[in-house]
Amino acid sequence: MCVMNRSAASREKVLALSAVSAALMAVGGLISLPLLVVPFTLQSFFVYLNLLKLGKSSFIATTIYLGMGLVGLPVFAGGLSGYAVILGPAGGFLLAFVGGSLAGGAILSKSPGRRYRRLCALLTCAAVMFAVGWLWLSYWVGLSGALWFGVLPFLPGEGAKIALALAIGKRMGF
Repeated sequence: MCVMNRSAASREKVLALSAVSAALMAVGGLISLPLLVVPFTLQSFFVYLNLLKLGKSSFIATTIYLGMGLVGLPVFAGGLSGYAVILGPAGGFLLAFVGGSLAGGAILSKSPGRRYRRLCALLTCAAVMFAVGWLWLSYWVGLSGALWFGVLPFLPGEGAKIALALAIGKRMGF
């Protein structure tokens, strides 16, 4: 009989939830509407749900997700994979999933009693993802073009994803 201590069981639970979250991000990448430079996907919605569920450990799932794409699994928008996607115009948004998860997780862990901490965490995550993605995309289309083609058209949808993630998270108890 194998006896496991509490921290080992907790680590296994985080890894299992991270793997499921990474798989959901992959599904979110397959649900893709190609726009001019950056596609509209549901990846960030699953990043938000992952953040609400795993808090400061949520970066693990986003790292797994990026690793899956980098080794060739077709998990990025439109079923793409590989380094070319990461190094391409939309790559900054993908890389920022990790930074956004880290920033949002820090808010969740540092302010446990704050009333709007979940909303603040998700908004911070989104802000990091958009800031990094905007700067990365600006290499190809300039700062103004990146703002008009990679940020502004996506803000209403991102707000809806955040609201939906908060509603589902509350309903599911996280």
